[in-house]
Amino acid sequence: MTAVVCVDVGSTYTKAALIDLGEGRLIRRAEVPTTARSDVLEGLDAAVAAVGGGDELLVCSSAGGGLRLAVIGYESLVTAEAGHRVGLSAGAQVVHVAAGPLTGAGVSAVRAARPDVVLLVGGTDGGDAATLLHNARRLANARFRIPVVVAGNVEARPEAVALLAARGVPVTGTGNVLPRIGVLDPLPARSAIREVFLRHVIGGKRLSKGRRFGSLVRCATPDAVLAGVESLADLTGYGVLVVDVGGATTDVYSALVPDAESESGPRRDVAGTLWRSRTVEGDLGVAAGADGTRSAAGTEKLAPPADDRELAAAAAVIALRRHARGHAAGPGQPRTGGRDLRDVRLVVGSGGVLRHGGGERVLAAVLGDLAGGWAMPERARTVVDGQYVLAAAGLLAADHPTAAARLLRTLTEP
Repeated sequence: MTAVVCVDVGSTYTKAALIDLGEGRLIRRAEVPTTARSDVLEGLDAAVAAVGGGDELLVCSSAGGGLRLAVIGYESLVTAEAGHRVGLSAGAQVVHVAAGPLTGAGVSAVRAARPDVVLLVGGTDGGDAATLLHNARRLANARFRIPVVVAGNVEARPEAVALLAARGVPVTGTGNVLPRIGVLDPLPARSAIREVFLRHVIGGKRLSKGRRFGSLVRCATPDAVLAGVESLADLTGYGVLVVDVGGATTDVYSALVPDAESESGPRRDVAGTLWRSRTVEGDLGVAAGADGTRSAAGTEKLAPPADDRELAAAAAVIALRRHARGHAAGPGQPRTGGRDLRDVRLVVGSGGVLRHGGGERVLAAVLGDLAGGWAMPERARTVVDGQYVLAAAGLLAADHPTAAARLLRTLTEP
């Protein structure tokens, strides 16, 4: 038997799962407190030891707050919006979005958001180049030390990269997130953001004294979970929806079946459509995010949550409303990026409260939300990811797809 240990180093707990590669079967799992105040390797090694070790070790991490991303684009409803969607799909918490030529105040606003990475986009290929170059020059002159990923107009990209590199800004150039109007290409930028996260962010958070932790981490945890959701959708062939309620944030993932009219017909979105998407709500949670959940519940006209299960239900309902409705670039702006979830056939719940007996209540609240202004799944089955298989499957998906698929079958079987 060949066994792989998949580890998710979270901000609060470090979870390990020992997987039999041949059968794609969960052998054993363990959970220990994350040791971020000393060295995260202490908790990681303890979790690995608790499951008995394995032949291979795969690690994802959201410790230290995960990946914070700022997006700077050309137009709020087009390239900036496209960059925002790609950033979320890359496992990042998008903490700031700017559109148009940056001013001095705009640069200060980017700094104030404290991003780990800046995604600089703008212009379709062969389109506007001036804004991308202006913004690259602004960041260069401000002597940014935050890593920048340039994913805009292919013709202007080399000059933008050169401007930043000449001033010592860590910079990576990659494919345009929006090469043509209505065509969203997330994969190059997602890959570049992942590499920057591993190379610059993990070490910069000072989670561990040496280099071993950085060498072990393959991706941010939300990136691994999205890979697991994508594999689950490929396995089932139908729409999948996942809501993950945490202590500080609530994440929603959806993988939908592409619709021809939305791809090229009259319903086409100018910023492109991501059929596999994620949103993160940094104000919704059951611990550090509890006050945000209570405040948002009032805004959404929900009953005030009284205990952890009610907090989790409120966080899940509000996060799903935001995910499905899309978001507005500012007051009075139209909503973009909404999701039609009517054809979703499988709804998966995740998070500590759901795994410890609150899953049925939380998912019932989500599917019973008749006043949310979004199109709910019409014939979906619900399940709780009680064994953390989504993150583990996401870590396995690239190198061990068969084992990942077999592991995910535990979520598809009644």
